Amino acid sequence: MATVTFRDETATGKPIEEFSLPDLPESISARELVRLRVREEVARYNAAPAPRFNGLVRPVDAEVELNGYRMGAGRRIDWEKQADAAERAFRRNGFLLLAGERQIEDLSELIDLTVDPVVSFIKLVPLVGG
Repeated sequence: MATVTFRDETATGKPIEEFSLPDLPESISARELVRLRVREEVARYNAAPAPRFNGLVRPVDAEVELNGYRMGAGRRIDWEKQADAAERAFRRNGFLLLAGERQIEDLSELIDLTVDPVVSFIKLVPLVGG
């Protein structure tokens, strides 16, 4: 079994947030890893709802804030909808996914967590007018 560290980074590589999940298979697809990350962050939010959600993708009806999303009071998030949205965001280059120093370009790619236990997510912001 392996432990993975999910890390959000800026485009320059500066860490923003991170958390770890133990007891994962040693090899896993990028799709499964993205879905696990989203399920975990949504479970943590739903266990202790707050006015702000710091997740990979914006929940429906949430307002964008610096490094997060403003949520309505007492609102729960559906992790499967969030995971589906994360897959769509990946396909349209909404974020980069790095396993170690290697960029993952397809959700079907396998990641060996014994070799690359740190998975970084870099959110890409569309340029105004571009």
